[in-house]
Amino acid sequence: MKITYLLSFLIAIGMLNSCTSKQEKATTATSAVISIIPKPVKLQKGEGSFVINNDTKILVDAGNEELKKIAQTLADQFQKAGNLTINVEENTGNTDKNIVFTLKTPQDSLGKEGYTLSVTDKGVTLKANQATGIFYGYQTIRQLLPTAIESSGAVNSITWSLPVIEITDTPRFVWRGLHLDVSRHFMPKEFVKKYIDLLAFHKLNTFHWHLTDDQGWRIEIKKYPKLTEIGGWRKETLIGHAGEKVERFDGKRYGGFYTQEEIKEVVQYAKERYITVVPEIEMPGHAMAAIAAYPELGVTGKPVEVGTKWGVFPDIFNAEDKTFSFLEDVLSEVITLFPSEYIHVGGDEAIKDYWKTSPVIQKKIKDLKLKDEHELQSYFIQRIEKFLNAKSKKLIGWDEILEGGIAPNATIMSWRGIEGGIAAAKAHHNAIMTPGDFVYFDHYQGPEKTEPLAIGGFLPLTKVYSYEPVPAELSAEESKYILGAQANLWTEYIETPEHAEYMVFPRASALAEVVWSPKEQKNWDDFAKRIPQQLERYKYLNVNYAKTAFDGK
Repeated sequence: MKITYLLSFLIAIGMLNSCTSKQEKATTATSAVISIIPKPVKLQKGEGSFVINNDTKILVDAGNEELKKIAQTLADQFQKAGNLTINVEENTGNTDKNIVFTLKTPQDSLGKEGYTLSVTDKGVTLKANQATGIFYGYQTIRQLLPTAIESSGAVNSITWSLPVIEITDTPRFVWRGLHLDVSRHFMPKEFVKKYIDLLAFHKLNTFHWHLTDDQGWRIEIKKYPKLTEIGGWRKETLIGHAGEKVERFDGKRYGGFYTQEEIKEVVQYAKERYITVVPEIEMPGHAMAAIAAYPELGVTGKPVEVGTKWGVFPDIFNAEDKTFSFLEDVLSEVITLFPSEYIHVGGDEAIKDYWKTSPVIQKKIKDLKLKDEHELQSYFIQRIEKFLNAKSKKLIGWDEILEGGIAPNATIMSWRGIEGGIAAAKAHHNAIMTPGDFVYFDHYQGPEKTEPLAIGGFLPLTKVYSYEPVPAELSAEESKYILGAQANLWTEYIETPEHAEYMVFPRASALAEVVWSPKEQKNWDDFAKRIPQQLERYKYLNVNYAKTAFDGK
């Protein structure tokens, strides 16, 4: 594979590396480049700036606690980074030389998440229909300020000001997601919260939390304690890539899980940042950890170990009523923890060999008048969907749940390319696009010799940015069923939070623009000009972002 450096990104890296210490940074707040990622729908820059000092106040609508919290977050940043004391007060009408957050002049065109931001030399006005829009407008204000606003300590010689500007902004898609697999490698609660902070920073609104798989069950289920006592721990872990001629293991017991109280804490933390947490409980495949805990859930009834290596394995839930009762019990506890309207049930890579060779399963297929094992999986998913719908929840599954017949109300997450999303939309089912070639952040970003271990593939920043979530094969009417897109981070080869950050950032910046900004505004050269300041922000936020970007040809 021929690898060539992107000139624009080299310039970006050079600009970043030329920066001196925090104290020596430029004292002006404004920049020749307005570096907002994702790029707003409409932006007009004027002349001059609005200077923030200790006399500045942030004024919010009387009695609105949500706006007050958002305003206080901004005020706290000024305190940390600038030693400025910015008071948050209710708006009584004296807006001159102040920052105003208001919901009092609603505009239908802004929807639930849009906002307008007006900065003059006399003050700042941020308007939205809902607090969500104010929150996203606050993210834009962060990016209009000097990058040092993200510092956790005071930075000297900074004039805190905003450029005179007019912005009108709304997201393109309602689903703007980022996924994290904590089964293959467990990630601490505090990192999950940092991950959520970074989603919010990029105006992403959905956190897809992959909580169960062959290699570990990570969520406490009170009715079935063995799921975490046994299923939450594996005896050892594969070293290097799966499928190597000589497999090596580290010989170390590995695991962990989140208590229900920790889950509640994370969900609340996300809610305060206008992020929905969508849990994933895998079925009928990727079930080794659950079957290791309760062997009667499997087809063979034989003992199974929690997975110690990567890949796809034949262990699968059986289709007996007692197994459905188990899954319904699990989902009942999950539902109480996650207010999300969606529950993800996996459905991918379900090897059906054990179903094919089991007399009990074959009798089940015959009794249900099903054609084959694919239709049994469809029956399985439809039965789970009926249970979820009765609990006022919607089912999401990977695109394999299309096989054998799609559940009546299911949403498809299209990962094996775009075909699943196309099929779903043409059948008038909602779809979320997450094709591996464009948004699987476990893929390499550069030459393998220069990058940390990854599963394979090659996904540079340019390719993420080039992605268009709405397939050309869809009509305008069918395109309405594409809810949006998300990137996935599978962690077979990602052991630490630092490595996870390296794989996600700055690719998440490209994703953010793909799912927020209008298609016709996307421009790589323009995006590359905005990257240097984004990387500076990452440095202040203590994000271990990838320092390289490549274009493979």
